[in-house]
Amino acid sequence: MIRHPEFVPGTVWLAGAGPGDPALLTIAALHAIETADVIVHDALVSAEILALAPGTTPRIAAGKRAGGAQTPQWAIHEQLIAHARRGSRVLRLKGGDPFVFGRGGEECLALAAAGIAFRVVPGISAGIGATSAALVPITHRGLARSVVFATGEAGPEGAEVDFRALGRAADTLVLYMARKHIGRIATALIDGGRPDDEPVAFVLDATTPREQVVHTTLGAAARVALGLPPAATLVVIGAVAGLGATLAPPRRAVHAARRVGAAG
Repeated sequence: MIRHPEFVPGTVWLAGAGPGDPALLTIAALHAIETADVIVHDALVSAEILALAPGTTPRIAAGKRAGGAQTPQWAIHEQLIAHARRGSRVLRLKGGDPFVFGRGGEECLALAAAGIAFRVVPGISAGIGATSAALVPITHRGLARSVVFATGEAGPEGAEVDFRALGRAADTLVLYMARKHIGRIATALIDGGRPDDEPVAFVLDATTPREQVVHTTLGAAARVALGLPPAATLVVIGAVAGLGATLAPPRRAVHAARRVGAAG
């Protein structure tokens, strides 16, 4: 029997919802969803996951979507603190893991400064969950002995990752929030010594029924990205991305066989 820690009224739990598929929630995250008095969730948390909460639980959207709705970070802090001070059990539900490009650390600092007790519930980060679902083994004997996770977004003061240097630091690059910047990133990586024919995989809406994996090369990545449909996207760069292209046909065959079996 699993014994969950008590979700105490007046506290905040920051939980990762994983890469998208409700089946990939942790047991602890599901417990928090079923127990919370109010859920403050990111844009990447699916309706299927939110539907696991009791129908009477308020759900407050507090996400940030490129080109879409933007909730200021300070406003999210204020919401968490205000609901906790009213005595609610507050769930801050995030896509992936709260501490992997999720600004969970900032929210914990704000809660600590306000004297609000909190707990962090880890989730499966997209950098691991999405790549596995897309059949891209980010480390692989003979191809990749190192991997780096990075963001393609610039910081609040314009600071950004030095991709020329990063390209020499690891075999595999897993990039969050990089799709709209992939042209600039690819140019920097090639200038830094990575080949323009290096495999690249765009993983769209990972682990959901809408999942799509598009394979290309570093030199063609910017052009390919322009033709992709709107979706949450992870970018994988490195020789291992080519393995995903090799493994995709047998996976499609297995899925097709399952559909035939179900129909029969």
